Amino acid sequence: MRVDFYQLSQTPVEGALPQLAAKMLEAGARVLVVSADSAQRARISDALWAARQHFLAHAPAGGPHDARQPILLADSLEASNGATYLALADGHWREGAEAFERVFLLFDGFTIDDARATWRRLGEREGMERNYWRQEDGRWTKAG
Repeated sequence: MRVDFYQLSQTPVEGALPQLAAKMLEAGARVLVVSADSAQRARISDALWAARQHFLAHAPAGGPHDARQPILLADSLEASNGATYLALADGHWREGAEAFERVFLLFDGFTIDDARATWRRLGEREGMERNYWRQEDGRWTKAG
């Protein structure tokens, strides 16, 4: 399993997620975006619709056509769209995330302590690949 940690130091999650989601879809994956904050999910939805370079079709979870959505926005890990990629947009790890092929943990200054603890905890698990990404001049750079 692969977990990518994205430190949001220059852009809020709704600014960063459309670019990342486009790359996830290009890889052929279905995506589940999880945040416990309904206002954050609404901002992410607006940003996905406004993405200029890619059409990023998505919907909030709980609709009649969840299974057809390439990107589903939810408050839990129920991937009713068959997602293999998980984006934890609120910066909080959830037990059960290990069921996904790849996880993207997006965190900011408010959730950095949780991200560090998650990094250490996942490092103790066998078969876990961890990557840390940071923003430099508006681009993502793999660190360390």
